[in-house]
Amino acid sequence: MYRNEKRYALTNCVILDGSEHMEPQTGKAVCIDGEKINEIVDAQHIPAGYEAVDLGGKYVLPGLINMHVHLPASGKPKKKASDPKKLVKLITFCALTNRIGVNMCEGYAKTELLSGVTTIRTVGGVADYDTKIRDLAAAGKILAPRVLASNMAVSVPGGHMAGSLAYEAHSAEEAAALVEKIAAEKPDLIKLMITGGVLDAEVVGEPGVLRMQPELVKAACDKAHSLGMIVAAHVESPEGVMAALQNGVDSIEHGAQPSDEMITLFKQRKAFQISTISPALPYALFDRSISHATYEQQENGRIVFDGIVALAKANLAAGVPVGLGTDVGCPYITHYDMWRELHYFVKYCGVTPAFALYSATKLNARLAGIGDLTGSIEADKQADLIVCSGNPLQNLSTLRELDMVVKGGYRIDKPQIKKMDEVERELDKFL
Repeated sequence: MYRNEKRYALTNCVILDGSEHMEPQTGKAVCIDGEKINEIVDAQHIPAGYEAVDLGGKYVLPGLINMHVHLPASGKPKKKASDPKKLVKLITFCALTNRIGVNMCEGYAKTELLSGVTTIRTVGGVADYDTKIRDLAAAGKILAPRVLASNMAVSVPGGHMAGSLAYEAHSAEEAAALVEKIAAEKPDLIKLMITGGVLDAEVVGEPGVLRMQPELVKAACDKAHSLGMIVAAHVESPEGVMAALQNGVDSIEHGAQPSDEMITLFKQRKAFQISTISPALPYALFDRSISHATYEQQENGRIVFDGIVALAKANLAAGVPVGLGTDVGCPYITHYDMWRELHYFVKYCGVTPAFALYSATKLNARLAGIGDLTGSIEADKQADLIVCSGNPLQNLSTLRELDMVVKGGYRIDKPQIKKMDEVERELDKFL
C-alpha cells in the first residue's frame, strides 16, 4: 500500500508555500503526520516523535496540479497520425484488453506523480478508466496522483474526439442523457467537446469550428448542474467560447481571441480558463519537418496558440482566474513536463515565476474545488509536496529533475522517469 503511517519533519529547507506572493521561508520545518501536514514549526523546535529529514537546504513547495490531462496517450510524436477510434475500439474489445488499457493509464499516472504532479484533472478518457484509476489511487493500491476524473466526454458526430474519448450526441435530449450516463460512473466533472481543433480543421483560418450547437451545450450543462457537477469544455474559437459561456460552461479549456463581451461573460458566469500553451506550441512554432504538420495545421496551430495566449492575458488583466494544464497526450506533450507549461506561462503571458507556481498549485486547487485539501503548504492540508535543488522563483527548469515527491505523506526519494530524447531536445529550443 502506498500510504504513509509515519511522523517525520522536513527540515533544513527553503519553503515556497504556494501563495500568490510567495517568498522563500527559512528556519522552518514541515511536520507530516500520516497524510497531512500537521504543523509548520521553528526548525529548532520539532515536536517529539517526528523523524527529522534533512533536505540539505533544498526547496520544498506544493505538488503541481495538472488541470488538463488525457491519460490514455503518451505524447510520443509520430510521423503519421493514428486513428483514435480504431485504437479505442481495439483497447476496449474485451476484459483482457481493457485490463491492459487500465494498466497503461496507471503507468502514465505514475509518471505524472514522479514528475511532481500530485493531482491531475482528466478531461476526456477511455470508458471508465479515469474513475477506476482515481479509486485505486485513493485506496493507496497504485502509485499515482490524486485524480479528478471525467471519464468519457460528450461530443457530436464529426466533433472533436467523437467515437474515441467522447460519446456522440445527436440532439439536445441525447446530450443530456449522455451526461446522465457518465454521471452514473461518479466522475468529478463533465467534459464537452464544443469545437473542433487544429487537426480536424479543413482550411487555414478555421480551427475551432463550432461543432456542438448551443442548444446541445445548454442541455448538457443544465443536466450536469442539476446533478451537482461542473462542466469543462474544449473550445478553440471565439464563437465557441461565446457559445460555451452563454450556455452554462464553467471552464474554458484552451481559449481563443478575446473580446470585451467575452470577458464580461467570464465574470458574470464566474467561469475560468485553463490555459494550455503546450500542445499548440509544436504545431505553431516547430519546423514542419520536425512536427510533421501540414501547412494548414501549422497555420491553424498559430491561430490557436495566439488565441490561448491572448485570452489568458486578457483574463489576467480583468481578474478572471486562469489555471494551467498541459493537454498531455498531444504530440510532444508528455506526462512528465508540466513544468514547461509554467515556463510558457511566464514567457508568453508575462507573469512572474512565483505567479506561475501559484497558478499551478494553490489557484489550480481552488479552481478544481479542492482548495481546502491541497495546493499549499499549510497546517491540515494534505502533504502533497515536491523538493528541488534550485530556486524555481529564479529558474523554473529546476523542476525538471526533482529530489523528492511527497503524495499524501508518502515519500518518493530521487524519482526516476524515462524521458523521450527527441521530445526533450526539440522542446528545449523554446526555453
